[in-house]
Amino acid sequence: MIKVIVAGAAGRMGCRLVSLVRDSTALTLAGALEGRGHHALGEDAGETAGAGRAGVAITDDLESLMDRGEVLIDFSAPEATLEHFRIVAQHHRAMVIGTTGFSSSELEEVKSLARQVPCVLSPNMSVGVNLICKVIGEMAKTLGDDYDIEVIEAHHRLKKDAPSGTALKIAEVLARAVNRDLNQVGVYARKGIIGERTKQEIGIQTIRAGDIVGDHTVLFGGMGERIEVTHRASSRDTFARGALRAARWVVRQPPGLYDMVDVLGLQ
Repeated sequence: MIKVIVAGAAGRMGCRLVSLVRDSTALTLAGALEGRGHHALGEDAGETAGAGRAGVAITDDLESLMDRGEVLIDFSAPEATLEHFRIVAQHHRAMVIGTTGFSSSELEEVKSLARQVPCVLSPNMSVGVNLICKVIGEMAKTLGDDYDIEVIEAHHRLKKDAPSGTALKIAEVLARAVNRDLNQVGVYARKGIIGERTKQEIGIQTIRAGDIVGDHTVLFGGMGERIEVTHRASSRDTFARGALRAARWVVRQPPGLYDMVDVLGLQ
């Protein structure tokens, strides 16, 4: 049994992770972590998740959990994730990161820490989204400059970063496929008299509303036809199950930074 620690254990994603670990025959819950001062500290992680008593109390002390766990799964916030990763690296454990919204400097630190321990970093743990990322690159290469590229993403009203990490990953895949620099051609909003759309630009548009779990659409617009590839997540379990799959995989890997393409063998 692989011993898992869940960060953000009382949050929306953390609760699903705790529940699914409890149901797993390959994983066991070794620890549950929350931020300092969180109202759930001291509670049983399983009961907080609605999964029945787990015998694991939620704590804010990751150091105290390191001897119990083999891998930390973290879907929290960039600053907290980096704090956790530093501790994980010191103790030579594995890491699975689903956190989004990292700055360039924060990503550089993630890469540096991953030289010491194995880490899966992915803005989207869904098997379907990662398969789409594999397919859309080939589509973009084939369609070429004759088709305009747009990425549209929709999430719940509580999401703090925009565009989503998944939308940015999709846009990066598309940009590489057509030999463009996303920093130069990415267009994130349109308003007013903006002139004709250029052939090179890649649009990334954001919707925030209600309780949308996560929708992503890639649109290839040509003259006389439009091709759309859409992934809709109806439950956070989609991402949680992918993260658990990553956890089972990463504990067997040497130090390095991996993503879900590696986990799924889609290289």
